[in-house]
Amino acid sequence: MRTLLKAIVWIIAALVVIFIGGGYLLPSEVNMQRETVINAPPEKVFALVGGYKRFNEWSPWAELDPNAVYTFEGPESGVGAKMSWASNDPNVGAGSQTITAHVPNSHVAVDLDFGAMGKSQSTWELKPEGAGTSATWGFKMKLDGMMDRWFGVLMERFIGPDYEKGLAKLKAIAEKEAAGG
Repeated sequence: MRTLLKAIVWIIAALVVIFIGGGYLLPSEVNMQRETVINAPPEKVFALVGGYKRFNEWSPWAELDPNAVYTFEGPESGVGAKMSWASNDPNVGAGSQTITAHVPNSHVAVDLDFGAMGKSQSTWELKPEGAGTSATWGFKMKLDGMMDRWFGVLMERFIGPDYEKGLAKLKAIAEKEAAGG
């Protein structure tokens, strides 16, 4: 019995060392991006991502809670445009996003604030590709604590599918509008 207890203590100690040591070896930042080619010119795509007026048309999160409350501050688009949201649905939560860089038809940077869940950045890079647009949606978040670093390992699994869904919706809207629909 004593040998079993010793083994259990050693196993627990080893797991603690692996958790702490492994945490220091994990990245201190999440960088993720998704991209697609949209058969529409950059100005059509930029009209959808360069401000918040049409955000919920392509946002992968808007349909999660139709009762979410959105408020807007600052200009309609461009640097300083801000959208805040509040929802009772834990998958939506509350937070805000503010445009911090805005280069027409090519680049948008956004600061995201999820309150207690932390802060991050999102970007859009649009480049002409043939008659269409290469659209890259990026996400970056600093991981300060040990738990954050372990959580960061799963971040791509949590956010990646949402970004892919949002890009697909964006592509459908932009292509329909570019075709005159």
